[in-house]
Amino acid sequence: MAKLTYVTMLSLDGYIEDERGAFDWLPIGDDTFAFTTDVLRSKGTFLYGRRLYEAMSVWETDAALAAKSDLMADFANAWQAASKVVYSTSLADVSTADTRVERQFDPAAVRELKATASSDLMIGGADLATQAFKAGLVDECELFILPVVVGGGKPGLPTGVRTDLELLDERRFHSGLVYLRYRTLGQ
Repeated sequence: MAKLTYVTMLSLDGYIEDERGAFDWLPIGDDTFAFTTDVLRSKGTFLYGRRLYEAMSVWETDAALAAKSDLMADFANAWQAASKVVYSTSLADVSTADTRVERQFDPAAVRELKATASSDLMIGGADLATQAFKAGLVDECELFILPVVVGGGKPGLPTGVRTDLELLDERRFHSGLVYLRYRTLGQ
C-alpha cells in the first residue's frame, strides 16, 4: 500500500501564508531546493487544492522557469513526472498533463488510490490536508520549517484534530530551514 504524505513549508509559528495571504517569506537556498526536488521525485501522485495547484502548475506551463538553472529544470521535471489530482468546485479546466479534477474530497476514493498506487502520494494544501487528517489517511508529514515568525495567517497544520507523531528524520540547512519527517501514529 502506498503512503500518503503531507508535505508543506511553514513558518516557525506554523503558518503557510501570512495575514495578507502571501508566502514571499520563503527563503530557499540551492541545497534546500535540491532536497525538495528529491522529496517530490519520490512521490508518484500529488493531491492538491485548487490554489496550490494553480501556484505549482507554472512548473509545467512556464518553460522559462526551467530554463533559469539546472536546479529549476530538475524540479520542473520532477513535478511534471507525477500525476495530479486537483480538488476544486470552481476549476473548469486544468493546464497540465496527467491531471484530473475532482469536485469533492472523497476519503474512500483516496483509500482506494493508496491501495492501488505503485508509488507514494503527496497531499498539499492545508485545507485539503486537514480533510485527509480527519479521515485518518495521512501516513507521514514532511515539514519544512522556515526561520521566520509571521505572527498570523493560514495555519499549515490541522486544527480540531489530534494526531500523534513519531519523528523519523530531520535535517538542518544553511539558511536555518529545518526539515522534519514524521510518521503518524494510531492510523
